[in-house]
Amino acid sequence: MSYTYPLEFPDIGIKSINIRAQNVVGASISPFTGQQQVYRHQGQWWEMEVTMPAMKRADAERVAAFLLKMNGRYGTFLLGDPANTSPRGTGAGNPVVSVANQSATLFASSGWTAFSEVLKAGDWISIDNRLYKVLDDALSDGSGVANIYVWPNLRSAYPAGTAITINSPKGLWRLSTNDTNFSIDEASVYGITFACVEAL
Repeated sequence: MSYTYPLEFPDIGIKSINIRAQNVVGASISPFTGQQQVYRHQGQWWEMEVTMPAMKRADAERVAAFLLKMNGRYGTFLLGDPANTSPRGTGAGNPVVSVANQSATLFASSGWTAFSEVLKAGDWISIDNRLYKVLDDALSDGSGVANIYVWPNLRSAYPAGTAITINSPKGLWRLSTNDTNFSIDEASVYGITFACVEAL
């Protein structure tokens, strides 16, 4: 049997996550003057470590089986920030990418409720299963159009009309390593922690 990726992460609570934003930036410093030359490359991606709560066998085996389905770094899965599943802005409407072929930190969107603070800095959104962090408060105009600054840069030149997910946004991930492990103590309580990286 083969699985169709990406898979949905099991509906079991997560104890904690540690999210890292990685940037590829080169820097050289003159040994004589201390002057710096800095160059920002295009590479940007998310990394995350996930710690599951102490679990009894029924839940733990579901998570273990899910991780084994990944076949190490081969498979992909969907997961978001479980502590921040809704925007702090009003987030009302049916937002979409409004201009095709945008591939930058700032992009135009439409379909929002008019004259609203639709997103606040720090809110999550996803587009085509790619997670983005909103960098500045986003305000809609009278036509429901809002410009949104995000990190990382848009992953694709999305067609106009591509939906923007604002509630329970999820990103596409793969495991960081090819090994899967879990611990069991004398009370048959399981401990599972794993690391993953954005699947690019």
